Amino acid sequence: MNENEDIKSMFSRFTNIINALQALDKTYSNSEMVRKILRCLPRSWMPKVTAIAEAKNLNVLPLEDLLGSLMTHELSMQTKDDDEEKEKKKKKIVALKSSQTEDSDDDDDDEELTFITRKF
Repeated sequence: MNENEDIKSMFSRFTNIINALQALDKTYSNSEMVRKILRCLPRSWMPKVTAIAEAKNLNVLPLEDLLGSLMTHELSMQTKDDDEEKEKKKKKIVALKSSQTEDSDDDDDDEELTFITRKF
């Protein structure tokens, strides 16, 4: 699977390759094709691959069921990404301007302390 490629286009490319190999008298069983598809998925898909491998018998899993499961997962990942982007856009950053004010009592105290120190 290529970067930024969706499951449908990857599966279409995979089917074209399988059909071309069949024309050359190389055939694969359903379980071999299922395993090949699961192996070609990127690292971000590994949790889903593990879940499918543990929950289903890959020897009898139809290719269409695998495709449906992967497309459903892809759709949910896209929905989650879209929701996260909306949340980021909603957040507003507020910056407050700070200003330094001089306290007149502090100035008077400083002047008095300076005067007393000079006299001493």
